[in-house]
Amino acid sequence: MTSKSGTPDGSPVAGAVADAVSRNWVDTRAPAWSRPYLRLSRADRPIGTWLLLLPCWWGAALGAAETGGPDLGTLWLVVGCAIGAVLMRGAGCTWNDITDRDFDGSVARTRSRPIPSGQVTVKGALVWMVLQSLIAFGILLTFNLPAILMGIGSLALVAVYPFAKRFTWWPQVFLGLAFNWGALLAYTAETGRIGGPSLLLYLAGIAWTLFYDTIYAHQDKEDDALIGVKSTARLFDANTPRWLMRFLVATVLLLAGAVLWALLPLGNPLALVLGLGAAWAMGWHLAWQLRKLDIDAPEVCLHLFRSNRDAGLLAALFLAAACLV
Repeated sequence: MTSKSGTPDGSPVAGAVADAVSRNWVDTRAPAWSRPYLRLSRADRPIGTWLLLLPCWWGAALGAAETGGPDLGTLWLVVGCAIGAVLMRGAGCTWNDITDRDFDGSVARTRSRPIPSGQVTVKGALVWMVLQSLIAFGILLTFNLPAILMGIGSLALVAVYPFAKRFTWWPQVFLGLAFNWGALLAYTAETGRIGGPSLLLYLAGIAWTLFYDTIYAHQDKEDDALIGVKSTARLFDANTPRWLMRFLVATVLLLAGAVLWALLPLGNPLALVLGLGAAWAMGWHLAWQLRKLDIDAPEVCLHLFRSNRDAGLLAALFLAAACLV
């Protein structure tokens, strides 16, 4: 199967996934033998890696701000989380494609994925998933013991998520629980404990996930209805903007609460203002998305979903600045 994701000269690439980023590095530069496995890991669609990584960086920055500023351990935590996010997002997506292979074959946007299109066998996908997980585990072992235990505990959430859309209208909650676990883990790796600020940060990330993944799910709502897959997009339908506004407010308030809890006792006004800037930046960007939203235009939904990398990065930059002053 070919798609619009093409080579630099514009020609289509065999096996490219339908919703991949146009002219991505996997389809244009990666060795041909590796492409099906990289597509399983969504390396041709990097937005998911960003959405998994950014809560980790939030947690690391907030923890560093609370404990007196970053050090070399913080730098490795930032780098280790980035590598781990690539690997664990890849492993999680591989697991998702294994469990969803029959559903994916029935949905226009996903039938070009490596397993339903025949590029990779289920056995090959399982081996690839285990390999990515083992390398990520090696990175996890460089963190402190509480963070290691938290990382192991996250596997249950990763395992359950692909099945959530079969039994609940709120599968986005399960995605949020899994994707934002890094906020807790990185904060714990930095401070040695699970603190109240990290719990609020985690809840803020879950509200954010409900926001962006509801937008994402509107791309597939017609196919999902035909095959019986549940989502908040189908549940909210025309009331989606109202629900998204609620998630926006929750994200901003919870993020601001996390900053206040962590930084207010430190007596550093500049750090507090910069930290609260993270909540302001998130609110501004999510409000912009709401203004642009058209739930019946899949291309608009995909564009807005991908823009959440910038929303999360804005928050991360403000939190990083707060921990440096």
